[in-house]
Amino acid sequence: MIFYTIKPLSVNAHLFEVTVKVSNPYQYGQIFELPAWIAGSYMIRDFAKQIIQITATTSEGQPIKLTKLNKQRWQAAKCVQDLILTYQVYALDLSVRTAWLDNQRGYFNGTSVFLRVQGQEHLPCQLDIQPPEDETTWRVATSLPTFNANQWDFGLYQADNYQHLIDCPVEMADFKVLNFNIQNIPHYMVISGYHRCDEERFKADLIKICNQQACVFNHDLPLKSYLFLLLVVDDGYGGLEHSDSTSLICNRDDLPVATTPNDHEGYIRLLGLCSHEYFHLWHVKRIKPQVFYDNNLSHEVYTPLLWAFEGFTAYFDDLALVRAGCIQAKDYLNLLAKTITRVLKGTGRLKQSVAESSYDAWTRFYQQDDNAPNAIVSYYAKGSLVALGLDIILRQQGKSLDDLMYLLWLQYGKIGKGIEEHDIQQAAEQLIDQDLSDFFTEMVYGTSELPLQQWLDYFAIEMILVPPKDEKDQGGFYNKKEPLTRINKPTLGARLADKNGKTMVLNTLENSIAQCAGLTTGDELIALDGIRINAKNFNQQLGRFNQGDQIEMIAFRQGILMPLTLTIIASEENCCYLSLIADEQCTEKQLLSRKNWLGETT
Repeated sequence: MIFYTIKPLSVNAHLFEVTVKVSNPYQYGQIFELPAWIAGSYMIRDFAKQIIQITATTSEGQPIKLTKLNKQRWQAAKCVQDLILTYQVYALDLSVRTAWLDNQRGYFNGTSVFLRVQGQEHLPCQLDIQPPEDETTWRVATSLPTFNANQWDFGLYQADNYQHLIDCPVEMADFKVLNFNIQNIPHYMVISGYHRCDEERFKADLIKICNQQACVFNHDLPLKSYLFLLLVVDDGYGGLEHSDSTSLICNRDDLPVATTPNDHEGYIRLLGLCSHEYFHLWHVKRIKPQVFYDNNLSHEVYTPLLWAFEGFTAYFDDLALVRAGCIQAKDYLNLLAKTITRVLKGTGRLKQSVAESSYDAWTRFYQQDDNAPNAIVSYYAKGSLVALGLDIILRQQGKSLDDLMYLLWLQYGKIGKGIEEHDIQQAAEQLIDQDLSDFFTEMVYGTSELPLQQWLDYFAIEMILVPPKDEKDQGGFYNKKEPLTRINKPTLGARLADKNGKTMVLNTLENSIAQCAGLTTGDELIALDGIRINAKNFNQQLGRFNQGDQIEMIAFRQGILMPLTLTIIASEENCCYLSLIADEQCTEKQLLSRKNWLGETT
């Protein structure tokens, strides 16, 4: 057994102290290593850079020489007694990926605090979680099984092995707990941070969502319990999946109160986040690429399959909300339209396939620069649209993507078998006894435009593409009783921000008015047609001109005055609006298909 201890050494200095005790160190010098990345977030983060003052001793306190081998590995000198490593970890990253410690709360993922004992990763681990000095209100929330501690208490916890240890994040705070059961399995929503919340409403919606996601897998829940860890902040959003838990961050205003309407954008976003991460307990944590079964967190692990793992999950997360009755069909179409718009606004979709995007996640998707919209496509967003298309193809043959997910669960996830690159295609073909090579070649490995309107016709959904009214227009749902009209006003095709009294260009879109005029990232905009401008009034000023007009613009680039000429061109029709075709105008097959898809019939 490997013994770990972690305690908040100084909440004001944001320091955890960690010890690792090895009873049988490798006789020629035990090697220790900290992961370089965390599963589910495909970027090298070099967690070891936060380790300070690391020392090694015997259990009797005799110093042992410790040699640093590389940025994340250390080797202790030969030791025939118990070997103890002691080190401090600086923790001030307010995210779901690493560690945080202040006088309000503590949080950590094992990947950022627990060194791996090389060659002994298979051994059981025991973890002593200790409270900070003089703190009596904090409790502990983790999916790790207790050893001698009561639930929510500090004390001893245990893990089957190192992988289990680092897959169970820990929250230490004065938090709120919501309890509920799914399939008689305990579920907990732990909420940290100052907040107000209609707890019964939130819990009722979570129960609906979890039940709906479990339904996809025939209610086969591979759990003893499940834990949601939700941090409420002033401004933040994110989530990270784990086998029996998830870490989430949301805006304070996203939580529901008594007066929150059902179509509140922030609350729908929060429910979608919970839905997304819960779906991952099957899809990604258990149904996963074969390369992820190796659990090698010391370097990048490449796969072309993230489009299916994150894309399918992104498809089912919002769909589960309408199927569960948490939102209406119009709210779901509003979300779907925004996803379509995000994909269409970036010309990167015509240059990078979702398979390539998956493979390049490490260097391009997780490290986006100002040219990202023009060079890459999101395997989340476009992947979810590919999932929609595949779902429709399967439904045309009497099956669905739900059936495919359950088949993948039975053939791979439930028995611990990894998925190779073409296994998903083969499983889909097995399901309907039909060759799907053309679909996968074009939609997954190609960069052709998706036949969205053709797909949506199957559900009697009308799609209209119009010019955006401004840079922030993401489309949405529209009511056919109130026809959608849009005047093609020019848009700059650039993201602007007012910083320290200056109007700065953050990026420019390919073939836009901004790029054609020569504007680039970092330029400071001063005046348009002789009138001083800012990020808020720019589109209003630009909208005064007609197609073909040429307008003088004044900008600064690196302190040098740059007179430019903007030539007004028509905005691209890439803003998507969706509407339900009235029941009486649908064929019987369309109506039945739509109701089945949205969960309106059994």
